[in-house]
Amino acid sequence: MLHFSECKDIIEQEIANIGLSEKSPPELYQPISYILNLGGKRIRPILSLMACNLFAGDVKPAISPSLAIEVFHNFTLLHDDIMDKAPLRRNKPTVHKKWNENIAILSGDAMSILAYQYLCKTNVEFIPELLTIFSQTALEICEGQQLDMNFETRNNVSINEYLDMIRLKTAVLLGSSLQIGALCGNAPFIETQKLYNFGVALGTAFQLQDDLLDTFGNEAEFGKTIGGDILANKKTFLYLKAIEISNEDQRNTLEKIYTETSVDSDKKIKNVISIFNDLNIQTITTNAVEKYTHQAMEFLYSVISPYSTKVLEKLALEIMDRKA
Repeated sequence: MLHFSECKDIIEQEIANIGLSEKSPPELYQPISYILNLGGKRIRPILSLMACNLFAGDVKPAISPSLAIEVFHNFTLLHDDIMDKAPLRRNKPTVHKKWNENIAILSGDAMSILAYQYLCKTNVEFIPELLTIFSQTALEICEGQQLDMNFETRNNVSINEYLDMIRLKTAVLLGSSLQIGALCGNAPFIETQKLYNFGVALGTAFQLQDDLLDTFGNEAEFGKTIGGDILANKKTFLYLKAIEISNEDQRNTLEKIYTETSVDSDKKIKNVISIFNDLNIQTITTNAVEKYTHQAMEFLYSVISPYSTKVLEKLALEIMDRKA
């Protein structure tokens, strides 16, 4: 079975061959080329190729759909950055900062269309089911993003609500990446569902780890501004768990900090992290990451394929041990 690095090389080569930077108008296509070439681990398309390889012993049937997944994922990042007013993406200026918001919005729209074009460049018999999976996932991602924005102005968000939001916003795309790859490899339906469930559990762990890195990571390694979630008043797992286990004074302080708009940014981040440290939030969140990673492994171990799942297991564990 192909390894992570081999699958990544395939995806990188495909992205390099897209050739959007020469298309016209340049204001539409150059931002697309820019964000696609910022790098990243390419986790989603790689998972798709690996899932196809599990059942077909080959990745060719899933190359174009995997590229569709990566293009669509980067489209969501582009629009997320606009909504979050994020200045950096992978340690580089975000598209709306390098160009402007209108260009970023339109380039993102074009990316979503390109994703569907790539999705359909595969075995014609798979296209109806691929479109169903992809469209449902795309809609769920939008639902998750809207819930995420809703939570910014709500003071009564529960941890279960938050976990459902990250399932929609982040985890379902990992799940469908695996499902799409397995489908392209002509896997039995039950096995595509097991891989989907593996991906959703892994995606939940992945987002919780992302939340952790946003607050406790190293900015140079993480590639984004540390404390961005705090500054955006995002009700992450860390914040909600802190609210749940804090005493009255800590809870009142946190709630006040998350409603203030004129406070110094560095001071706000420092004060929140101080309370998080007092409540041992970093360890609690790490334990939650490990819980969902274990759930993911249970689904993976139940998959029956002609080829070993060990490579996927190794990749999943490496993903969860990341620092960026």
